[in-house]
Amino acid sequence: MRNTARWAATIGLSAAAICGPLTGASVASPGSAPASLYAPSALVLTIGHGDDVATVTPERAVTLTCAPKASGTHPAAALACAELRGVGGDFDALAGRDDVPCTREYNPVLVTAQGVWQGKRVTYERTFGNECVKNANGSSVFAF
Repeated sequence: MRNTARWAATIGLSAAAICGPLTGASVASPGSAPASLYAPSALVLTIGHGDDVATVTPERAVTLTCAPKASGTHPAAALACAELRGVGGDFDALAGRDDVPCTREYNPVLVTAQGVWQGKRVTYERTFGNECVKNANGSSVFAF
C-alpha cells in the first residue's frame, strides 16, 4: 500500500507540473502576447490648425480600433475601419473628391494618425489648405 501512495503522489505532482502551465495559458497577463488571432489595429487620430506637427496643438483627438471589431471614440468607427481596410491602411490612398467647391483661403488643418495597423507601426500626417478641403477629401477617417 505504501508504494501505491508514493506512485499516486508522483503521478499527481507530475501531472501538476506538466498541465499547470497549460491551465494559465488562456489568462492574459501584463506583458504577455495578445489572446486574439487578429493583428492589432489601433490608432490615435488628431486634427489641429497649423501646418507644422511640431507646433500644432491637437484640437480634437479620437481613438480607432479596427481589429477584431471596430470600436473606439471615433464617431463612425465601423465606416472609418472599412475605408482603411479598403486601401490596405494606406492613408494617402483614401479617396479625395474634386467636385466640392472650396475657397482658396489658407487656414491649414493638420491631421495625424499614430499607432498600429495590422501589427505594423503607423505614423501619418497631412496638411490641408483649410477645413473645406479636408472635408472634401471624402474620407470618414478624419471626420470627427
